[in-house]
Amino acid sequence: MRLLPTISLLCWLSAAQADSVRMLVQSSPLAGSQYYAMASFWTEIRVGDALTLVREPDNRHDRNAIRVDWRGHPLGYVPRAQNRAVAAAMDAGDRLSARVSSLSDNKNPWQRLAFEVFAEL
Repeated sequence: MRLLPTISLLCWLSAAQADSVRMLVQSSPLAGSQYYAMASFWTEIRVGDALTLVREPDNRHDRNAIRVDWRGHPLGYVPRAQNRAVAAAMDAGDRLSARVSSLSDNKNPWQRLAFEVFAEL
């Protein structure tokens, strides 16, 4: 029963302010950054920076692969364990956006950058 009011609210918000409503659909660590030149841009990346999600359906390692780019530079990927729903949404033509949600100087590459994915309603 709680789902119906939520859907009604989303429909109302969508109709009221279609250009400004977005819903958080996923928060993830960045995967695979150790294989890209993220270190070259590390000092320039800021929390809140926009990221571009690039679908790679022909990726030989993962058919649901989604590359994460910052200002045209590949940084890594949406983790394989978390990419299926985002890949399906992108394949269906849903409007998604992403942004840097946290940065850390941690030596573990999985803990250096986290990002959020939003559905644009």
